[in-house]
Amino acid sequence: MSGLIGKKIGMTSIFDDNGKNIPCTVIEAGPCIVTQVRTKEVDGYEAVQLGFDDATEKSATKADQGHAKKAGTSVKRKIVEFKGFEEEYKLGDAITVEHFVEGEFVDISGTSKGKGFQGVVKRHGFGGVGQATHGQHNRLRAPGSIGAASYPARVFKGMKMAGRTGGDSVKVENLRVLKVVPEKNLLVVKGCVPGHKNSYVIIRK
Repeated sequence: MSGLIGKKIGMTSIFDDNGKNIPCTVIEAGPCIVTQVRTKEVDGYEAVQLGFDDATEKSATKADQGHAKKAGTSVKRKIVEFKGFEEEYKLGDAITVEHFVEGEFVDISGTSKGKGFQGVVKRHGFGGVGQATHGQHNRLRAPGSIGAASYPARVFKGMKMAGRTGGDSVKVENLRVLKVVPEKNLLVVKGCVPGHKNSYVIIRK
């Protein structure tokens, strides 16, 4: 699937031709620079490696600096490989947001917001122990029983319990492209996208 690397700007809403208010996410998509071209002869598969968002040379390793110099570009913060490009690209080529067209559907991947250590109600949507009955005046958000007693005498793996929440890799599929703004490298898609503001997202078509 071909695509681009982008940065989530935030959410807003726009009106369609029928006057319906549509929630949408604004993404700064590209321009992405081709930093490496994978070929079947050398690498065993065909892909295009793209870099996005300039980084300072001070924060880059010598290997990163050499890799970027070979492509004739600056060091990039985010590098991702994509397969399925119909066009042939060379080192240093730029791919812009015009790779997408209004009305098509895209899949967007990102890292969800980290929420720290959370209980079962927030993490798994539990309803709590119940109402304040049977003397349970302070256990409304408790997880309840986690297993039997002498058998199996252990807690099963995968039991839904409290723990670190968020910070996971999430893909949202079939988001419609509402607007493409080439002069500002902006892509507006319907619905929400994983991640906080200014987080990197991967857009695939």
